[in-house]
Amino acid sequence: MGDGSRWFEQPPPEIRQAKAKEAPALPERPTKDNWLRCNGCAEFLYKPKLEENRQVCPHCDHHYRWSGLARLGELVDDDSFERHDADIAPTDALGFVDSKSYVGRIEASQKKVGELDAFVSGSATIDGMPVEIGTFQFAFMGGSMGSVVGEAITRLFERALKNRRPAIVISASGGARMQEGILSLMQMAKTCAALARLRASGMPYVSILTDPTTGGVAASFAMLGDLILAEPKALIGFAGPRVIEQTIGEALPEGFQTSEYLLEHGMLDFIVGRDALRERVAWSLRWMLEPA
Repeated sequence: MGDGSRWFEQPPPEIRQAKAKEAPALPERPTKDNWLRCNGCAEFLYKPKLEENRQVCPHCDHHYRWSGLARLGELVDDDSFERHDADIAPTDALGFVDSKSYVGRIEASQKKVGELDAFVSGSATIDGMPVEIGTFQFAFMGGSMGSVVGEAITRLFERALKNRRPAIVISASGGARMQEGILSLMQMAKTCAALARLRASGMPYVSILTDPTTGGVAASFAMLGDLILAEPKALIGFAGPRVIEQTIGEALPEGFQTSEYLLEHGMLDFIVGRDALRERVAWSLRWMLEPA
């Protein structure tokens, strides 16, 4: 038998193991913790990516509600914001209790949001221009306006008057805070009086309306801007659509109380998406501040 017949005694040929290809990274499985289905187009959205995109759906441009502090950070120049009135806190003047005490609601919201009340304000610059600016935190009792919120907004307008600066308020509110009764309703007149003094000085006021802007906030300073901007499809109005329908006994027009409806009926100046808001505000301020 020749040597070739003893092939099994020869060392085996080198066997090269094919390098395994790395499997592509799979997205996390949809769960309520990291994914959601878009309210506008029903696409699945990854929450961290949605936050990177300013809480705006990349598929249909649906604008989700967004933190007031995040809005503020996107609008003002980096490291320019100087906080004011951070130390004033609400009190329970009426001893109000419904399904829960007002004191309990305040403490729960303060713990949740990390703020004493629903409005954050201060001085800043936008594209180098000094402004007095404030924003509602809707997560704090629905951004409702009580005595502290009204005082903070009034002080904002007064600083703008004193320092000869434009005033900017970003609204996101369910309206006057019912737990403070007439004290909360008084803030409508109080803020508007301060705004009237600012307007008489010739300094501009820019009102930015987001979803939702309703009740006593919508019925006072929010709709009195020299320039009124709103986000797409924001709910804006005094009473809610369901309350109106039940009151008048009729169906409301399509899109009633949305930004688009108000723009069509002359209640707004522009609808501006979040990606363009800073540029639009800066351009508008320069135009309004130009000497006549």
